[in-house]
Amino acid sequence: MKRVVLLGCTGSIGTSTLKVVEDQPDRLQLVGLAAGGNADLLIEQGRRHRPRMVSIHDASKAASVQAALGNATEVLAGPEALIRLATLPEADIVLIAIVGTAGLEPALAAIRAGKDIAVASKEILVMAGETVMREARAHGVRVLAVDSEHSAIFQCLDGKPASSVRNLWLTASGGPFRDAAKWPKEALEAVTVEQALKHPSWVMGRKITIDSATLFNKGLEMIEARWLFDIEMPRVQVVVHPQSVVHSMVEYVDGSIIAQLSTPDMCLPIQYALLYPDRIDSDRVQTNFAKIGQLTFEEPDTDRFPALGLARRAGEIGGTLPAVLNAANEVAVERFCARQLGFTGIARLVTRVMDAHRVVEQPSLDQILEADRWARAEAESGSQAG
Repeated sequence: MKRVVLLGCTGSIGTSTLKVVEDQPDRLQLVGLAAGGNADLLIEQGRRHRPRMVSIHDASKAASVQAALGNATEVLAGPEALIRLATLPEADIVLIAIVGTAGLEPALAAIRAGKDIAVASKEILVMAGETVMREARAHGVRVLAVDSEHSAIFQCLDGKPASSVRNLWLTASGGPFRDAAKWPKEALEAVTVEQALKHPSWVMGRKITIDSATLFNKGLEMIEARWLFDIEMPRVQVVVHPQSVVHSMVEYVDGSIIAQLSTPDMCLPIQYALLYPDRIDSDRVQTNFAKIGQLTFEEPDTDRFPALGLARRAGEIGGTLPAVLNAANEVAVERFCARQLGFTGIARLVTRVMDAHRVVEQPSLDQILEADRWARAEAESGSQAG
C-alpha cells in the first residue's frame, strides 16, 4: 500500500489522480489533500477518501471545510499548510499538481523529508531543476514524471544512461492553431481566449491549455526534460504529432527509436508514477490502432510559435533565465485571459522580460525566487503592451 499526498486535488490532474486511487484501493491510499479555493469539491473528496489532513489555500473557507469533514480530518489553511502536507510522516509519495510556482517549496520540503515526489507542475523543474535533482540525489528519493511526455520518455529510457541517447523527442499536438492555412501568423493576433481554450486532444486547466496553444507548454517541457533525464538542451527536440497517441520518443545513438503510445488519458502516466516500478492492471485506457487509422508528424512552426525558441534559449543559457521565462509567461497568460494582452503579445512580453534580465549563473534557491519576483514585476510593468 502506497500512501499518497496530493497537492492540487481539485484541478484536472488532481481529479484524474483520484480516479486512479479509486481504481486501486488495495494499492493506493490518500492521506493528504490540498486545494486552492474549491471548498465544495475538497469536501466531497475528503468525505469519500477520509484523508488524515487537508488544506485549502483560501483561509476564509477552512472553518466550513472542517465542519463538513469533522474532527477525524485535520484542516489547515494558507500556503504554509502545503509544507505540512508535503512532509506528513506517513506519506510515501507526494504528487504535486499545483499550477505555477507554488509547488516548488513543498517539493523541496518533501524531498528533504525523504519522500518520493511525482511532478505534474512542470514549473518546479523549469525554475529550479538543478536544485531539485541535486536534492533528490542527496536524499536518495525519486522524482517521477506525471506529464504524459516525460512519463513516456522515462518508460522508453528504462534505466539506460544519458550517454546512450542521441535525442529525446517530445511530441506536441500543435494546439488549436496548428493549421497555418487557417491560422496564418497575422490571424493569430486576433485569437480570443475562448478559441485558445479549445484544445484538440486534452481536457486541462486554463493555464496549461493556453500554454499548449502558444506552445509555451512544450517549451517548458523541454527544460523539464533536460533536468529530469540529465540531457543537454541540444539533445531535446520537439515534433508535432496531432493525434497525441505517441506521447514521446527516445532516439538512441545507434539510430533506434523507442516510443510509448496510448490513447490520450492522463490516468495512465499518473498510475505509472504512483505505482512505479510496478505495472498494474487497468481497463481505463484502451487503444485501438485500426480506429485511430494513422499517425502523422510535422516540424514545429517556430515562426508562428516563438515560444520554442525562447525556451531553448533559456534552457541553454540556464542560471536564472528559465525562472524568468516561466514567471513572465505566467503573467502574460493572466493578462491574456483578462483580455489585457493579445495572443501573440504573450511571446513578445516574455521576450522583452528575458532581454531585460541579467542572468545569475548557478543561482541559489533564494536567487531563483528573487528572479521569479523580478520577472513578475517587470512583466506587470509592461503587460499592457502587445
